[in-house]
Amino acid sequence: MDDASSVFESQNGAGWIVQLDFNSKGSKKFAKTTGELTKQQSPQNRFAIVLDGEVVSDPEVTQGAITGGRATISGGFTQQSSEDLANVLSYGALPLSFDIADETTVSAALGGEQLDAGLIAGAIGLALVVIYLVVYYRGLALVAMASLGVSAILTYTIMVLLGPGIGFALNLPAVCGAIVAIGITADSFIVYFERIRDEIREGRSLRPAVERGWPRARRTILVSDFVSFLAAAVLYIVTVGKVQGFAFTLGLTTLLDIAVVFLFTKPLMTILARRPFFGNGHSWSGLDPKRLGATPPLRRRRPAAPGPADTKEA
Repeated sequence: MDDASSVFESQNGAGWIVQLDFNSKGSKKFAKTTGELTKQQSPQNRFAIVLDGEVVSDPEVTQGAITGGRATISGGFTQQSSEDLANVLSYGALPLSFDIADETTVSAALGGEQLDAGLIAGAIGLALVVIYLVVYYRGLALVAMASLGVSAILTYTIMVLLGPGIGFALNLPAVCGAIVAIGITADSFIVYFERIRDEIREGRSLRPAVERGWPRARRTILVSDFVSFLAAAVLYIVTVGKVQGFAFTLGLTTLLDIAVVFLFTKPLMTILARRPFFGNGHSWSGLDPKRLGATPPLRRRRPAAPGPADTKEA
């Protein structure tokens, strides 16, 4: 068949019909088939139009063998139904073929091996972050690790609760998103710690340094996390499949990073600033003024008491 189209027949009052056009080879076969069907009694005189194993239409042959390469299907069609049938006949007849560009055979355990490798990579990355925090920030590393632990617990809990509802599964891209999130979360702590250390370098004690460093650190953290969350949201919207798992994990951990820093890390630093180990700048606290090169606070000079030479007789 060359073509099938939806046509409105107004002359004979048939309404919407489907018009079929055959090539020479198809015309001969169709004429032979309809010639055989017209000899049969109903319903044996029908032929079926089948697409993907389902009968789309089964018109009845009533006017003898159909020759000439053209036929029409009529019978109470609406415009939409006639167009649908014409599309089925046209596009269903197109010869489709696929060329295999690449073919790879993998074992059933490959996905599990990749996931295990991703988890091992995440553990190594987390260990390197912890080592860096301990070496560089010393006692402050405990604050960072506690905050990372709270963030991990919240992330796991939300994934367990939301996973069945949104179809989320912990696959390799999702693990990659969690690994990237470790760096994003640790970066927020580092921003706040450096603001506090800058205040101490200017000669302030820890308690005012914690409060004065927070507003500037807060702005930086919010801007950085907003950019990360925006990238994750766009990636989640425009992609499908496993890549969405990466975007979902990245966006979720970014939001939780803000919650943890605001509701856990900042209050914890306020409490620790009152403890002698941190407040007095112990050498292992990570806030030792001498190690940070703090500027000694300026002191006002009191005027000296007047001596005998400075007194005058009335």
